[in-house]
Amino acid sequence: MRRRVLPGFGLSLGYALAYLGLIVLLPLAALVWKASGIGLHGLLHLLAAPRTLAALKLSFGGALAAALINVVVGLLVGWALVRYRFPGRRLLDALIDLPFALPTAVAGIALTALYAPNGWLGRWLEPLGIKVAYTPWGVLLAMVFVGFPFVVRTLEPVLQSLERDVEEAAESLGATRWQTFTRVILPLLVPTLLTGFALALARAVGEYGSVIFIAGNIPMRSEIAPLLIVQKLEEFDYAGAAALGVVMLAFSFVLLMLVALLQRWSRRWAERAA
Repeated sequence: MRRRVLPGFGLSLGYALAYLGLIVLLPLAALVWKASGIGLHGLLHLLAAPRTLAALKLSFGGALAAALINVVVGLLVGWALVRYRFPGRRLLDALIDLPFALPTAVAGIALTALYAPNGWLGRWLEPLGIKVAYTPWGVLLAMVFVGFPFVVRTLEPVLQSLERDVEEAAESLGATRWQTFTRVILPLLVPTLLTGFALALARAVGEYGSVIFIAGNIPMRSEIAPLLIVQKLEEFDYAGAAALGVVMLAFSFVLLMLVALLQRWSRRWAERAA
């Protein structure tokens, strides 16, 4: 009798597929089925509406910009936390997880209280002509806030596992600190950076609670796509809400697939370079 290498593999695989089907695939199938009620003509009409296009542009454009900002700043913060010891390091490390613990609505209210025209920081920015709250900049700020921990926490284990021998070898061959970082360290971090980018992007695209307070929800200016979905639900337009959800799902899937392919290519390139 032929024995399997992993005992219980069939049962485990069946349980995993059943769980995936009930939790992920079945709700997504129901969403697509509900969206089909609007028809192809109705879907094209919904997507062609200027308000829908503006909301999708802000949601995905803001999420992309926020994820890129988080990758750069998250790399700097993660590097400082891993490589250096300084006063307040433990406090900074704890504050990074704050967006995880805060309810999204509380985060939105806090950001609005800071950057509103009469807020603690907004009252000083307003005379300079800098408006954050109730503008697309406020949406970007909220997306950066909620996605930042994903990049830092993804990078930290990899930074801790990097051996100093490679850096010392590069320095012994005459490489500067900048050359060592860009040609030796950074290529090894690219796959992890792409993972953090994908997580921050996915978090920002679907963000709702922290954005609606600071955005002001002005149509054609600071209105995000998830808010349009909620509005259609309040109008009992369930097919239209489901159709918008399917569109966001499709865009998100394409973006994450591109990131996954880029991550796979960068990992192979790093392995060949090593």
